[in-house]
Amino acid sequence: MQAMPGAFSSARLFASSDCGTLAQAVPAAVDSGTTLLAGIWTEDNGHYEAEKAALLQAVKQYGTSWLIAVSVGSEDLYRGDTNATILSHQINEVRSLLAGVGASHIEVGHVDTWSAWIKPENADVIKACDFVGHDGYPYWEQAPIDQGVDAYHTNLAKTRAAVKAAKPGTPVWVVETGWPVTGDTIGPAVPSIENAQKYWKDVACLAFSEEDHTFWYALQDYGDKPSFGVVGPDFKPLYDLSCWGNGGS
Repeated sequence: MQAMPGAFSSARLFASSDCGTLAQAVPAAVDSGTTLLAGIWTEDNGHYEAEKAALLQAVKQYGTSWLIAVSVGSEDLYRGDTNATILSHQINEVRSLLAGVGASHIEVGHVDTWSAWIKPENADVIKACDFVGHDGYPYWEQAPIDQGVDAYHTNLAKTRAAVKAAKPGTPVWVVETGWPVTGDTIGPAVPSIENAQKYWKDVACLAFSEEDHTFWYALQDYGDKPSFGVVGPDFKPLYDLSCWGNGGS
């Protein structure tokens, strides 16, 4: 990441225990000066317990200099895999666990789609969050690339309005957005390197300058369909990742 234009310094992880995620990622993050947004999967009690244990072990072993925040769950409300009561309890539980190991300063929240955040029945999750993670993909909403930036801002505004109504002052982080380089055309939404480049220039460059935290999806997923990765199998960028012609982002 450090060799790419833009001096990227942070990454998001979706899990903590799966395949030794934190056990492998945290030492590398500490050595390279990278900070991480850690993730906790909430479904399946056994999995959830393993995730919490992995997070606590990483904090006990390495401290918190590598840790930006923790997302308890990802798109659980959108998928309908849980409800606000259960998820709110889990967010508060992870916060308490961190406080028990001297990490009460670490922010704990949840990441979900704008369409989930605007539902009144999910307001209690917002109230439990130190930050609200926003997901927004104009591609999945069948927006043509020329309307991608407008769709991005429209949906982000909807999330912010819901957060303001439920818990004013809570920060909204852009935690997932991007445009695919390959995959199926959905209505007028066409995956291509050219369109991904345009979405990057129109959305990413502005978000990096205006938002406190912005995470792009994804670094590398060239085997997926659609593929949103910004680098190929050789880890070279698929398009220009600089902003405003000076490499800053």
